[in-house]
Amino acid sequence: MNEMMKAVRLHEFGGPDVLHYEDAPRPMAKAGEVLVRIHAASLNPPDLYLRDGYRALPPEWQPHPTFPLILGTDVSGVVAAVGDEVGGISVGDEVFAMVRFPEDLMKGSGAYAEYVCVPESELALKPKGIDHVQAAGAPMSLLTVWQFLIDPGHDLPNPFQSFPHTPVPLKGRTVLVNGAGGGVGHLAVQVAKCKGARVIAVASGKHEALLRSLGADEFIDYTKGAAETAAHDVDLVIDAVGGPNMERFLSVIKQGGALFLINPLGFSGHDEAAHCAITVSSTQVRSNGAQLAEAARLLDNGTLHVVIDSTYPLAEASAAHRRASRGGLQGKVVLIV
Repeated sequence: MNEMMKAVRLHEFGGPDVLHYEDAPRPMAKAGEVLVRIHAASLNPPDLYLRDGYRALPPEWQPHPTFPLILGTDVSGVVAAVGDEVGGISVGDEVFAMVRFPEDLMKGSGAYAEYVCVPESELALKPKGIDHVQAAGAPMSLLTVWQFLIDPGHDLPNPFQSFPHTPVPLKGRTVLVNGAGGGVGHLAVQVAKCKGARVIAVASGKHEALLRSLGADEFIDYTKGAAETAAHDVDLVIDAVGGPNMERFLSVIKQGGALFLINPLGFSGHDEAAHCAITVSSTQVRSNGAQLAEAARLLDNGTLHVVIDSTYPLAEASAAHRRASRGGLQGKVVLIV
């Protein structure tokens, strides 16, 4: 019989109150896997979408998982056991990872728990210069930025478009980040800046001081005026917000520039973009331990900082989801295990 652990499980789809802190079987590492004793796990938008049953998707795309399931992909912790065929990781190592994403997109990757099994290929050693809370806040947001701006890291088919996503040069270019205060946005500002771009951050006014401290050259408070009237001649717009009217950013982009959409669903400006020779592109973030290890060096030496909006004990995951659902996040919401 499996040993037990504490976890936050879902027995049905719904609002934050369907998250239950309870006993669950502790997983066992299979070949090629590592059992991680989790110290912290962060929230990401797919966690909220899955908890709700992906109701925004067409019915044929909605998940039909086997309950109960455990949400969450992003973890930082300590290796408790290793399976067969694991070579580079040892018991006691501090590690962080985005777990089995997007493979387990529709059934939960198991991060809201005391233990999780992670394929060795998805793990990286936790940067020594940051704590578990910051490390847990990094994986999905940082890999998203890395795969959009630096290197997709794979050549698998792109679920959002018929062509592969290709990053564009950043050095000496002007990059506008919409939604710059959030988990992906605040890291996009920093990565673009450290790659030599001039960065315009778009967020509400409460984020200005932080974003300037993270390297933003210019700040636009969207509550005081539209970004598309305040900015012009931009080489690249990264939209980390999504939703209606993403097309409005086409007017600020130079001919031959690019619009990268973190969530492209609902974008309807392809004809206008083609007319202006603007590349509109998106990609699906994927677990990648090697890229996380590369990015970890920048977290370790202080080039990149993970900003934490708030922390909650694992048992209060429903309160953490309520916080995330209210929006206006400054960085990441993290569960402490």
